This record gives sequence, structure tokens and C-alpha cells, in this order.
Amino acid sequence: MPQRKIIHVDMDAFYASVEQRDDPALRGKPVVVAWRGARSVVCAASYEARTFGVRSAMPAVRAERLCPHAVFVPPDFTRYRAVSRQVREIFLRHTDLVEPLSLDEAYLDVTVNHGGLPSATEVATRIRAAIREETELTASAGVAPNKFLAKIASDWNKPDGLFVIKPETVLDFLTPLPVERIPGVGKVMDGKLAALGIRAVGDLRLRTLEELESRFGRYGRRLHELALGIDEHPVVPNRPTQSISAEDTLAEDLPLADLEPMIRELADKVWAATRKETRVGHTVVLKLKTREFRILTRSLTPVEMPSSAQALAELALALRERVQLPQGTRYRLVGVGIGNFRDAETADAQPSLFEG
Repeated sequence: MPQRKIIHVDMDAFYASVEQRDDPALRGKPVVVAWRGARSVVCAASYEARTFGVRSAMPAVRAERLCPHAVFVPPDFTRYRAVSRQVREIFLRHTDLVEPLSLDEAYLDVTVNHGGLPSATEVATRIRAAIREETELTASAGVAPNKFLAKIASDWNKPDGLFVIKPETVLDFLTPLPVERIPGVGKVMDGKLAALGIRAVGDLRLRTLEELESRFGRYGRRLHELALGIDEHPVVPNRPTQSISAEDTLAEDLPLADLEPMIRELADKVWAATRKETRVGHTVVLKLKTREFRILTRSLTPVEMPSSAQALAELALALRERVQLPQGTRYRLVGVGIGNFRDAETADAQPSLFEG
């Protein structure tokens, strides 16, 4: 089997860049794509806004505090989807193996490509040039032997950059890389690894598979493989999103009644993530883990899906009524999700974005 050649393409500040392209008055200014409002979150921020610390999924009120002179633009997902389709058509000229992750990024397997080009780097260069010419937008790309490395590479020279990780350089590239760059290593896992003195991928590589599996179970095997640059996951075209969720471990175990602030925060994150999807979710899920590590989920498929982050939070909060554990039960983890995704065209109605 030939060595895979994978490209990860990521549009640069996609929503904000579309707004700046279509309105010349916005160019060079800090643009924040979001509704204004106490419960709104940022969908995208231009690079001018990012210099002030504004980031996607950040509460809009915080973005306004960080950058008082930012220009707030309400999102227009009809336009963003149209541009996304343009970009997708460019990808498909080069390979049928395109796996979209959202409106603004995708994996491509160009091991065998339509143009017969011997170099994945050349394919990526042509794709980026076509995107610039046909959409007047820029994209960054990473080229590598697998998806794990290609995604890291696409972020290496952002914006408007190209970075290549060749098979023979994989281990040297990974050795100094912070472990927090590994998919699945969030704050909690990063803390566990730090307690073991593991701060870089090179440190992780010194631990045996047996030790990692004994400490972290099945994910320990995944860590072992990624530390060696091994990722056998293929590019799967047209794989639809089934669910989007966010969860967090609480700083201290809390009773059910005290979980509202965390549920609202997680609902904001999930809502922002769903705005990148072309499909629409139909089921709201609340996940809880007790102090004793018992996991329970409650779900609801409403007649009409929520039309804002606040409405999603209210549904998730209402699901607490279906938790029948003793009142004194304390919880160490909470999660909010949306599942049962279907094509937008078949949905009864397109949800609006955020409350103003």
C-alpha cells in the first residue's frame, strides 16, 4: 500500500474574511461575526480582531470589552455555505476523497489525484491558488502522511500559509511538540500528563504502551500511536455529522441545582459549533457524571429546535427535571450536546443564530 498523501485545508478566518471581501469598508478593520447580546457568542473574528485576543466561541460581550472599536457583523450562513460549495468544487477537481469537517475546513487524500501530480505539495499549492483566484479568499494548508499531522501542519503557517511534514521528518517534528496539540488532550488530560512529567510528544514517546494503557485505557494506545506519528484513519468522503457536544469537569463537585452556569457556558460552545454545519440537529442531550463516576444522559427531541444559544441552554436546563437521583447527589462533570443531525433541506425550518 503506498504512503498516504493527505492535505488539510483550512480557510483563514472564513466568515470574517467573506464579510471583508464583500464589504470593502470592513477591510483592515477588526471584524467580529456575531450578534450583539448578553448571551451571544463569537462565530468568527478577523485577524485584526484576533490581535486584541478575540476568538471564536468567546462571549460577544467579552469580545466587545477586549476590542471596543470592533465592527460587529451579524452572520449570513447562506452566503458562507455558497462560498463553501465553491471551495468544495475546487477540492473535487483534484480528488474524490474529500472529508469536510465544517464549512471552512476539510481533509483531502491526494495519494492518487485527478491531475496525476506526483507531489501533494503541488496539489495543495494549486488548490490554494484556485481558491484565491475564484473566491478572493485565502486558505492555509498542511501536507503530511496522515490526518493527525496534516491538521497540525495547516495551522503552522497561518494565515495564507503552507506547511509540509515529510514522512522522514515526522519524528523530529513531533518530538518538541507540546502534548496539548494532540487531539483529545484537553485541560484535564494535559494536567494528568503534566503530573507524570510529560510536556512534549518526545516525553510521551519514552513511556511504554503498557504504562499508557494502564493509566488511560484505550486512549493510552491512541497516545502511544500519535507519539510515533501513526494515524491510520482514512479520509472518509461525505461523512455526515451525527452529533456535536461539549463537556467539562467541574472544579468541585456540585449539586444539580448549581449546574446552571456551566450548562449555559457549554450550550454557548455547542451552539457556536453547530453554526458551521450545513445539517441541522434535532435532539438536545444533557450528560452528567456523579461524584461516584456514574454517567447518565437525558435527551429531548422538541417539535422545534432552539433558535439561539439561550434557547438551547433552557432546554438543557429543563432536562435536569428528568434526573431522578437523590437530592444530595453531587456531580463532577456536565455536558451539553445536539444530536440526530439531518440535512438542512429536510428540516422544517432553518434556525436563526443568536438572540440580539
